[in-house]
Amino acid sequence: MDFDSLFNAQLDTLKAEGNYRIFANLERHCGDFPKARNHSDGADEVTVWCSNDYLGMGQHPKVRQAMKDAIDKCGAGAGGTRNISGTNHAHTELEGELADLHGKEAALLFTSGYVSNWAALSTLGARLPNAVILSDELNHASMIEGIRHSRADKILWKHNDPEDLDRKLAALPANATKIVAFESVYSMDGDIAPIREIVEVAEKHNALTYLDEVHAVGLYGARGGGISEREGVADRITLIEGTLGKAYGVVGGYITGSEALCDFIRSFASGFIFTTALPPAVAAAAQTSIAHLKQSSAERTQQRRQVARLRAALDREGIPHLENPSHIIPVMIKDPVKCRQIADILMQDHGIYVQPINYPTVPKGTERLRFTPSPLHTDADIDHLVHALTQLWKQCALARAVA
Repeated sequence: MDFDSLFNAQLDTLKAEGNYRIFANLERHCGDFPKARNHSDGADEVTVWCSNDYLGMGQHPKVRQAMKDAIDKCGAGAGGTRNISGTNHAHTELEGELADLHGKEAALLFTSGYVSNWAALSTLGARLPNAVILSDELNHASMIEGIRHSRADKILWKHNDPEDLDRKLAALPANATKIVAFESVYSMDGDIAPIREIVEVAEKHNALTYLDEVHAVGLYGARGGGISEREGVADRITLIEGTLGKAYGVVGGYITGSEALCDFIRSFASGFIFTTALPPAVAAAAQTSIAHLKQSSAERTQQRRQVARLRAALDREGIPHLENPSHIIPVMIKDPVKCRQIADILMQDHGIYVQPINYPTVPKGTERLRFTPSPLHTDADIDHLVHALTQLWKQCALARAVA
């Protein structure tokens, strides 16, 4: 059988639909974020506008130095799984930092935020008796995969709708172990969950609460503990999950909760037991980043300024973007082919890199460019971006926002 022909047939369909993804070949400039060298077609140097390194901490001198020092002290790798090779001291130090961040008894590290969601939700759903997982309908793919793998009963509730959640919890049998899974900041639309209301509904029905704070940690709250810290409800949430690969600028995922909860996941989650541990240098860099952002609000303040400045400039030019209270600015194109074309022109002619977002990440017909201003984007960067978008809106005859 010609397997390549089977592969290519489906790839051709993806390309015809405008949903084939092309990854830019970029080389970040150390200490010069958000600039990067472009090894693909187009401008030699580009400004990156879609990074999830939201605060530029991956370039922070203290973070880089911590990683270098740890490599010199411990070497490059962790030596295998923690189950086999033992726990490096840098891991326990980082887990203590994370537990403190969220006001929890314990934390547990994973190799990515995807893995932490997949492993924790699949373990909870599979091992708790009569488990039913109630999932917000817009939860991330990692949460969906974890729920699916658990084989527990699943119920979807309307996005950010505590009343619908209340109705669905009330309809469950008394012997059900109820798990409410949701996010704080939803990364594609940039909207924020009504966490307090959701927690109150879950408490009313004696449900475990599972909160993904991936797009909020480091960015919100007095110390970067996320929306749950900002709203003063972190202590009421059973499990808070997050990442080290976005605002903290490194890589890895984690969960926090009670000692018993984290030990339970550590002991039963295959995604923890059988995966090589994070290198000690990564853990040391992440701990440094978290500790810095617990004390410093300068990065968050400047990021909020640049987000507001970009939104105001887009509004002046009638460039349609989704209104939301977060740092994520989705500029709506609503056509996969045009979305790809605009992204290509921005890269080739203007030195602006933004990745088109299309199906299956977002529903068909809601294609967009997702901009994430950082504190290191200058006012001149913003002016250049808005000027380029304004030109393209005229050239492509795209609809403008109604004032």
